Amino acid sequence: MMVAKKPRVVIVGAGMAGITAAHRLHTASSGDHFDLCIVEASHRTGGRILTSEFAGDRIEMGATWIHGIRGSPIHALASDIGALAHDSCPWERMDGFPSDPITVAEGGTLIDPSLVVAPITSLYRRLMDSARAGDAPVDPKRPGVGEFLRHGLQEYRASRTGGGGGDGGNRSTDWNLEELEEAVFTMHEFTERTCTSADDLEELNLAAEGEYRDYPGDHITIAQGYSRIVQYLASALPRGMIRFGRLLQRIEWCSGSDDDGCRDGGPVRLYFEGEHSAMVADHVIVTVSLGVLKAGLGKRGEEGSGVAFSPALPVFKREAIERLGFGVVNKLFMEMDAAEGGGRFPFLQMAFAQEEEEDRRRRVAEIPRWIRKTASICPIYDRSRVLQAWFAGKEALELEALPDEEVIRSIHLTLHAFLPGVATRAAGSVDRRCNGVGAAPTYPGRISRVKRSRWGKDPLFLGSYSYVAVGSSGDDLDLMAEPLPRRGRGGEPDDRDVVSPPPALQILFAGEATHRTHYSTTHGAYLSGIREANRLLQHYRYTSAAL
Repeated sequence: MMVAKKPRVVIVGAGMAGITAAHRLHTASSGDHFDLCIVEASHRTGGRILTSEFAGDRIEMGATWIHGIRGSPIHALASDIGALAHDSCPWERMDGFPSDPITVAEGGTLIDPSLVVAPITSLYRRLMDSARAGDAPVDPKRPGVGEFLRHGLQEYRASRTGGGGGDGGNRSTDWNLEELEEAVFTMHEFTERTCTSADDLEELNLAAEGEYRDYPGDHITIAQGYSRIVQYLASALPRGMIRFGRLLQRIEWCSGSDDDGCRDGGPVRLYFEGEHSAMVADHVIVTVSLGVLKAGLGKRGEEGSGVAFSPALPVFKREAIERLGFGVVNKLFMEMDAAEGGGRFPFLQMAFAQEEEEDRRRRVAEIPRWIRKTASICPIYDRSRVLQAWFAGKEALELEALPDEEVIRSIHLTLHAFLPGVATRAAGSVDRRCNGVGAAPTYPGRISRVKRSRWGKDPLFLGSYSYVAVGSSGDDLDLMAEPLPRRGRGGEPDDRDVVSPPPALQILFAGEATHRTHYSTTHGAYLSGIREANRLLQHYRYTSAAL
């Protein structure tokens, strides 16, 4: 009796989306329905999820937070497998997001929390809440988040009783109230850059902010590390299903035009770097990053990076890839020597002097430019010796290229500019600055070594996560998710003459940049993997229980 051939499915990438898709397809059919294989360019699973250890603490080099616990599939999975349970290793943000910041102006002036920091922080949160609720008015000439935020700050100042800036009670320094407000507001904008990966908030689409969704409830980190989630999913797959060290270079597929005949063994063929043999497949689920897809179109300028498609991707897919944003966010971890007297490093929010000429006199000249768009430095949990700072955009890329010694030197210069070692409130000596609050606390130690992520220059990622850029929309995220060949839309948008209907669902796309409301998140990647696995299950009319 002839045995029916199993459909051959190759999944490109062993990150959250790829592992989830494989897990769903394998477990939904008890391994009986598909001939499954994952090809992974690196020698590990996880993709942009990478748990590590540093100075005795567990840290996340990539994905960090579960964005809301009520209804989140990541939280449910982490809870089910015991990954939220404490073990012997302290972990990043084990005590939640720090809630006791001190905000210091460049030069060491402690900014009044009630007069400046709280009102400006409240204003910023109201503006972003409005944007994410879809209530923010969009200026068609300048439709970015940056313009909306700046307009909100101007309106706030104009509505203030008496107008003008005053000195904010700051009688012994060069800062006045409006200048301090500007510095604090800008500090929050710097944080937004790392949250969204947008280098310039003017390029972040305001209208699309209303579509992004977190799950309700607390945002938490995973005690046993984010990598534990991927490792659990991968452990259910048969040994040898994941093939490491396979760097994909080109995908050939069958669009149905007269210049690309369908191939024996399957309509899709995959070619790899080096001596690895080509693979044939009935279906390929592509889960590479948006940065790698952009590089395949020649949009990143990275020699030899990216995945090529033959024939080329249809116009609708190429344009969606081009329009969407994909930024770089990196984390810097710093080990601090034990402070004399057991001092505690604070959650330090840094209000830098701005670029304008009148602000230059307040600048500490030694602080390098790449640090000046960093909002804060703080321990990864209370009293940890490991400090953390986030970087985005051009500054994140510059950080990647610097030697450790230069990074440490620059951090020391920055810390001494904000925590300059003057008398502290605890010592009973108050410098009557900025409404009598006093000077910043003494810097309690020195940095001995650093560890950082390098997502921007890594050819397997070329960035961190996606955002909806000005000129794109949530529709582009939906277009990213459409499989090839495209069906039911009046033919191929690239004007190819379809000679005969090509095989369906040859190339499917998953990953955080393919989810309209949960882009940029691990749960978005997870959900996209489930979506594409279900697409194949439904195509073959398999109706097994959900994952």
